[in-house]
Amino acid sequence: MATLTIRMPDDKHSRLKALAQYRHVSVNKLVEELSTQALAEFDSEVRFRALAARGDTDAGLRLLDKLDTHFSEG
Repeated sequence: MATLTIRMPDDKHSRLKALAQYRHVSVNKLVEELSTQALAEFDSEVRFRALAARGDTDAGLRLLDKLDTHFSEG
């Protein structure tokens, strides 16, 4: 496991400590969870962009229209 040292403003560190206490985790665990979330979002975007680059634009637009219709009715 790697060790990472980061510099940040004191007020941000205080807020992270407060958030960690609120969630009943350590600041280390909180930063690990937040970085996992950020990486998952990044991975999803990369996969989406790769699929979109190979995809059928017209079919994608039809699907979005179908979703739009579904959610505007319900």
